[in-house]
Amino acid sequence: METAAASPILVPLVLSVALLVFHIALQGMLATRELGSQWNAGPRDEAREPKGILAGRAARASANFRETYPGFVALALAVAIANDPSGWDLVGAWLWLAARLVYIPLYLAGIPYIRSLVWLVALAGLAIMAATVVV
Repeated sequence: METAAASPILVPLVLSVALLVFHIALQGMLATRELGSQWNAGPRDEAREPKGILAGRAARASANFRETYPGFVALALAVAIANDPSGWDLVGAWLWLAARLVYIPLYLAGIPYIRSLVWLVALAGLAIMAATVVV
């Protein structure tokens, strides 16, 4: 059995952290462009929210990512511990990551239906990962 430290599942797991940071940076950049750098650097005591379309979409895309992200992390760690992630479990992880990456520009562009389909693809990736852990 391969140890978790050498597990190939760690590559998409680490890249998922980069994707999380990208979401946060994109959301912050768009909000700062609208509300100003003084707002960003300040304590943000006032409950000001950006009203622009892109800033709002970036915030919602980020929130959507963070809804499934804990599940991905838990499944990736379960895969690393439970079995050799060289088959379907790894396919599921990469599928989730790729779909979550494609989701961002679709959401920012306001493309309906295809965006929802891509979200379902990401969910299928999680389901594949879960199935490999319990089987």
